[in-house]
Amino acid sequence: MPLTPQATPTTYWLEHAWLGTHVEPGVTVEVADGRITAVRTGTPAPPPGAEALHGLTLPGLANAHSHAFHRALRGTVQVGSGTFWTWREVMYGVADRLTPDSYYALARAAYAEMALAGITCVGEFHYLHHAPGGTRYDDPNAMGRALLAAADDAGIRITLLDTAYLSAGFGDRPNQHQLRFSDGTADAWAERADALKGAEHARIGAAVHSVRAVPAEELGTVADWARRREAPLHVHLSEQTAENDACRAAHGRTPTQLLADHGVLGPRTTAVHATHLTDEDIALLGGSATGVCMCPTTERDLADGIGPAVALQEQGSLLSLGSDSHAVIDLLEEARAMELNERLRTRTRGHWTAAALLRAATADGHAALGWDDAGTLAPGALADLTTIRLDSVRTAGPLPRLGAETAVFAATAADVRHTIVGGRQIVRDGTHTRVPDVPTALADAIAAVRG
Repeated sequence: MPLTPQATPTTYWLEHAWLGTHVEPGVTVEVADGRITAVRTGTPAPPPGAEALHGLTLPGLANAHSHAFHRALRGTVQVGSGTFWTWREVMYGVADRLTPDSYYALARAAYAEMALAGITCVGEFHYLHHAPGGTRYDDPNAMGRALLAAADDAGIRITLLDTAYLSAGFGDRPNQHQLRFSDGTADAWAERADALKGAEHARIGAAVHSVRAVPAEELGTVADWARRREAPLHVHLSEQTAENDACRAAHGRTPTQLLADHGVLGPRTTAVHATHLTDEDIALLGGSATGVCMCPTTERDLADGIGPAVALQEQGSLLSLGSDSHAVIDLLEEARAMELNERLRTRTRGHWTAAALLRAATADGHAALGWDDAGTLAPGALADLTTIRLDSVRTAGPLPRLGAETAVFAATAADVRHTIVGGRQIVRDGTHTRVPDVPTALADAIAAVRG
């Protein structure tokens, strides 16, 4: 069932709505052709014919960094101890078993889980391009198209961040697992990526997997492709100190400095993680208006560290949030964790307001994915909404006017009651309207790719 906007004009009555700066009771939202046409406050009861959304309604949440196939790792990679690098070996095992059909099934289930969590748009950092061993499918974009179809069928928007992944490390050829990630050269990557087209629910962006996976002399090719397309460009940056050390050994500079030298930074670019930065790195990112996507639940799951989010924002970087490896899929938890991590690091409270954290999860996340027309409850914006219960055991009690604080610091994905995309209800009363049994879909898809 393609994700097309609701053609028939619809009116929603929001019991409480977060309007970007405050929570307003009794808000009526009119929708036509998938967009908000009017927002009216001061309506204490639903107008005739309006559909009532009880609870707190936010703009749809944007998950700015996802690897859909990592959903199959949940509950497996948490066994025992290890590091990011030992986790990566387990990840390779799952990647080796995926086909276009099994990838579609897994991604559809993972994206349906996201819809249940109030996520209306996902940034899919996609590097699993070819068959095991690097053999090309008849359609070189079979895996990417599987992801586009999965998002459409799960009812959410997607920015497919087609990722250049050409080497195993600085000067190293791809290993046996990475052969299916690589197009050989950045020019070959660009030629394949050119064949991908957007749709009503989909936009196409680019990604540099990391400075270790794209040779320095080829970084500019990826950046130029994104610039010509006016597309978002994402890059894993300084997630591990080992990568920083290797980059300095190979190039005499940090990964951030290397990206700056080759024209990768800028307002259309988002650095993911940015955990281990120097003061100069922070100034380069902020000064170039490069955004930063923080993924706190993955960064703590992999013991990566706590990134300098406050300093980055102070220097000019917009912050967005992602669930990355899907240790959990809960953008409210990502927002909460960013603040709570900083409290642990500094032993002080209140680095961001609840409103600022919600902006990272909504408007700024959508902007990082190239959807500048989403993430707000305002006329002209895409009619993507998320409603959170205010009567669960987690959210009951606080005054409704404190709904933003309740959403960020108490609610979880389990409190999402409704998810609306393009004016259509994808989740109604906690049930996915297109994938009625999401747990079974997840269990079957994961069983099919586990060894």
